Amino acid sequence: MAAAVTAAVSFPYSNSTSLPIRTSVVAPERLVFKKISLQYRDNNVSISGRVGSIRAQVTTEAPAKVEKISKKQDEGIVVNKFKPKEPYIGRCLLNTKITGDDAPGETWHMVFSTEGEVPYREGQSIGVVPDGIDKNGKPHKLRLYSIASSAIGDFGDSKTVSLCVKRLVYTNDSGEVVKGVCSNFLCDLKPGSEVKITGPVGKEMLMPKDPNATIIMLGTGTGIAPFRSFLWKMFFEKHEDYQFNGLAWLFLGVPTSSSLLYKEEFEKMKEKAPENFRLDFAVSREQVNEKGEKMYIQTRMAQYAEELWELLKKDNTFVYMCGLKGMEKGIDDIMVSLAAKDGIDWIEYKRQLKKAEQWNVEVY
Repeated sequence: MAAAVTAAVSFPYSNSTSLPIRTSVVAPERLVFKKISLQYRDNNVSISGRVGSIRAQVTTEAPAKVEKISKKQDEGIVVNKFKPKEPYIGRCLLNTKITGDDAPGETWHMVFSTEGEVPYREGQSIGVVPDGIDKNGKPHKLRLYSIASSAIGDFGDSKTVSLCVKRLVYTNDSGEVVKGVCSNFLCDLKPGSEVKITGPVGKEMLMPKDPNATIIMLGTGTGIAPFRSFLWKMFFEKHEDYQFNGLAWLFLGVPTSSSLLYKEEFEKMKEKAPENFRLDFAVSREQVNEKGEKMYIQTRMAQYAEELWELLKKDNTFVYMCGLKGMEKGIDDIMVSLAAKDGIDWIEYKRQLKKAEQWNVEVY
């Protein structure tokens, strides 16, 4: 049995909670080979000046077809166990606001019970079907949310799943206040309320298998969710089959310091493993670079551009990006000139990284 650890986790603007942690197991890899038998007949073959008839039966093996082995932790992964017509009915156990009162918008951390019936991995998502009907009298459609907890959950018993959700409220062109259906449903949930859950889904954002990998995580706002799940597994848990010894480097972009999500957790991780975890915030409305430009996530990354490019040339570096869609272009702008110095076309190089599962993007 692996040892268990306890991580003291404090949510900003909420009460601290002490959460016990346990373990999970991953199945071994497999290679699959197939045999093909071939037969042929060759008539009227000339042998030593004579014409004869020869029948030959040849059995040969086709070139071994190797099943592609993913670099990610995908063994035994479950997808789409629950669907909108037959969702899993969980219950809200915890729902707490994790942004300050002066933040531009509310973000909530919520924990739902699953009783182990929704087996997910770090990097996957679940769907939520909000209560009620739409303007056409039909049930609301599901919305997907990146999971913010490790596979064993915030309580360490593999019986919960957590989300990080921003309440969507905006004014349309007609001056009407519009509220996002699912985000407001979730942010308003009270402990004990039922939640219709679908999934889990997704393989794009699964963690790499290599415990010595360099993992660069780029998140904006609630795009932090999958990275919280990664980092809990790396630094707050002990597993018999996984001990992270590589480098985890998180870049988190938010508009204000009161919008920094899970800041205390990440700082605890930094204290716990300073050689294995690097942490950089980009607070666009409060910070500027040496040129006086607002500090967006790509602006912060530009300060480490040469170092990042050297890491990207290694075959055990994995980049994960989650958040606003405009992120990737800003990062492309940084890398194009750096790659060109080495005679490399960045767009083609990025395509190769994607093919090798080393460039993983989930934006919205």
